[in-house]
Amino acid sequence: MKNWTEDVAAILLGFLIITLALCAFLLIPFGEVNPALHEASSVSGFDLSAWIDSHDTGNVLTALLSETVNGARPGRWTLNPLSAFTLDFLVSAIGFYFFLGILFAGVSLMMGRQATAFLKGFVLVFSLAVAAYLLANQVDFRNMGLGYALWAILLGLFVSNVFGIPDVVRPALQPELYIKTGLILLGGEVLFGKILAIGLPGIFVAWVVTPVVLVSTYWFGQKVLKISSKTLNITISADMSVCGVSAAIATAAACKASREELTTAVGLSMIFTSIMMVALPAFINAVGMPEVLGGAWIGGTIDATGAVVAAGAFLGDTALNVAATIKMIQNILIGVLAFGVAMYWTTKVDRSAGQTVGISEIWLRFPRFVLGFLGASIVFSLLVEMLDPNTAIVLIEDGVLDFTSDMRGWLFCLAFTSIGLSANFRELKSQFHGGKPLVLYLCGQTLNLCLTLLMAWIMFYQVFPEITESL
Repeated sequence: MKNWTEDVAAILLGFLIITLALCAFLLIPFGEVNPALHEASSVSGFDLSAWIDSHDTGNVLTALLSETVNGARPGRWTLNPLSAFTLDFLVSAIGFYFFLGILFAGVSLMMGRQATAFLKGFVLVFSLAVAAYLLANQVDFRNMGLGYALWAILLGLFVSNVFGIPDVVRPALQPELYIKTGLILLGGEVLFGKILAIGLPGIFVAWVVTPVVLVSTYWFGQKVLKISSKTLNITISADMSVCGVSAAIATAAACKASREELTTAVGLSMIFTSIMMVALPAFINAVGMPEVLGGAWIGGTIDATGAVVAAGAFLGDTALNVAATIKMIQNILIGVLAFGVAMYWTTKVDRSAGQTVGISEIWLRFPRFVLGFLGASIVFSLLVEMLDPNTAIVLIEDGVLDFTSDMRGWLFCLAFTSIGLSANFRELKSQFHGGKPLVLYLCGQTLNLCLTLLMAWIMFYQVFPEITESL
């Protein structure tokens, strides 16, 4: 049997997790283990208790999924980190290690790698991911916006550069497989119905400004800063203009950027995301900017989806909904971006003089895991549209997607940890020669902030004010 490619493995693993969640949350009642859903159902008008009574298949699988994933993260703490290590947490963390370990060990086997070697190396990767969540849940760090992603890559860098990485760990360092699988799950959260609720203003903010900033930043890096590596230039430009790490991964795969270049782009993104998710809402509140405009500005400029939600929540529910929806609209560009970069790189950058490039060459360069991202988006969008609105809210958005979102967070954390463990300070130093990547990011983000604010004001307050009034 031919070994699976990484993209195929990510798609199959992502849909396996989605199928498991759908079976658990749609076919098996979950009211006893998730009281929050009872509360949500009472608000929406959907009689969850009656629904549960009509299904007597038990809730063992649901309980296992919910409690293991949610309980594997350490709790919040202030001064003593040991207070986060409860018995329930330890049991859940061990169970979750084997759950993830078996999934990825099986996939490793299908990719022609050793499953046992993966499980041994996964111990350190998973332990550092838990440590990243532990630091992220420290109350002061949490209030400062220092999330698990930043801690994961910093812990990985610290371990790899101070102690070195033993060979036994290397089979588990699969950052692209982790994050590609996480991106498949992210696709399920991009619901077309929510996109249509914001309408044309959000689409203009996300789909007009973003490509302008991307192309302008890349041109600036090549013509003005004269960055020698085109792959580093486009990866940073995509990371900053589209949606952070997710876009960086897709772009790096399309143009074949090195791991060090990807780490540089990801590091810049996480540092500035942590700053912007605190500074931007503070500035918006200080100047008295309307919630809708502030939410649109946040959604179009802050890189990570989680950071967008956190920043929007500082302003209010309306800003949160607008920010999150615009970010989801922007996330759709991951597929378009990957295809565009793959086409440009094969036909322009890597093409030799006199060489003709066929569609098959572009297909080989195209990161096919993006098809899984789009497929998950279509499946969940159709499922939500087919169900009664109240049922869809309780069972899909508050059930299945809540679970897959938690899973995505873990997969991203494992990816960032692996990126840090794979990187070397000496190699990263060469990427920052002359400070050009930093200057590129700062200039590109400044342009992004200005254009996004202008477009949001024009669309939401000048062209479509009736939509703004309805939000």
